Amino acid sequence: MTTELTEITVIGGDKTGLIARVTTLLFERGINIEDLDQAVRDGLFRMSMRVDTGEMTCERDDLRDALSELGRELGVEIQVRFPSDRETRRIAVCVTKESHCLEALMEAAESGELDVEISAVISNRGTLREVVEPTDIPFYDIGDGKGSPDEDRMLDILAEHDVDLIVLARYMRILGPKIVFRYEDRIINIHPSLLPSFPGAAAYRQAKEEGVRIAGVTAHYVTTDLDQGPIITQRAFDVPDDALIDEIKARGQPLEAEALLEAVELHLDDAVAVHRGRTSLRDGADPDSYQLGLSPTAQDANPTEPVDDDLDLSETPGIADD
Repeated sequence: MTTELTEITVIGGDKTGLIARVTTLLFERGINIEDLDQAVRDGLFRMSMRVDTGEMTCERDDLRDALSELGRELGVEIQVRFPSDRETRRIAVCVTKESHCLEALMEAAESGELDVEISAVISNRGTLREVVEPTDIPFYDIGDGKGSPDEDRMLDILAEHDVDLIVLARYMRILGPKIVFRYEDRIINIHPSLLPSFPGAAAYRQAKEEGVRIAGVTAHYVTTDLDQGPIITQRAFDVPDDALIDEIKARGQPLEAEALLEAVELHLDDAVAVHRGRTSLRDGADPDSYQLGLSPTAQDANPTEPVDDDLDLSETPGIADD
């Protein structure tokens, strides 16, 4: 299943008239803009568009050449991804010290559970090199010895391997805009909480300190706002009374791997769409093929009553009163 819309991303310094120049070029070639979003972070400008090229009046290569030439003229980088380009199934896995998500991804790729090639494992530390070395997967330590990564080196590695998707498998660093903007909606992170609760570091500790009875994990797309990207999948688990942090981690880590694998599968199947900061299953995607949240057993346990007699959700679709 593939989307019909082509993605165009513009990255570089902010310039007057830049948006008009790009949109005019598209209009002149019969290309309709369906969605446009722009942002500036740390002096870097990013504009992303989803466009309908079904009736464009030029060939794909001609469009790529025209946009590349315009990009050189304006001093910006312009990327084009047609629907068929997204059939590429090369991923880079970013890690730090924890191995459980990396090992789950490697096993799923090896067994064919995920139809994907892990082209590179990138780390800000060398801790997990021995996990990867028995395989043919290249391992890159881009850290400075203190855990600070060289993101320019990371970009070179991602380009060298023509990576389609970046998976942050407990990568304990915040990606900068130079990477996030170039791979928007193509970076998936696993976070050990039920976002939006407990973002940032030490999420299990935050859950322990707040005394929650139910905790969980979230796989989401990465944005420049920490742990606020569109949620893809979640898993929940019960927190025993007075559970230690290590006990909470032991319950959460298997679900981290499970939720991350399903999120990667959804992305590779092109089964999930992102719009206005939220994800939804695309038309044609089978909801029974994915868990997304609670297990079927837990769903069956959801209560059905009592419910207010005068409750009419049809008047306010998607909205419930507090």
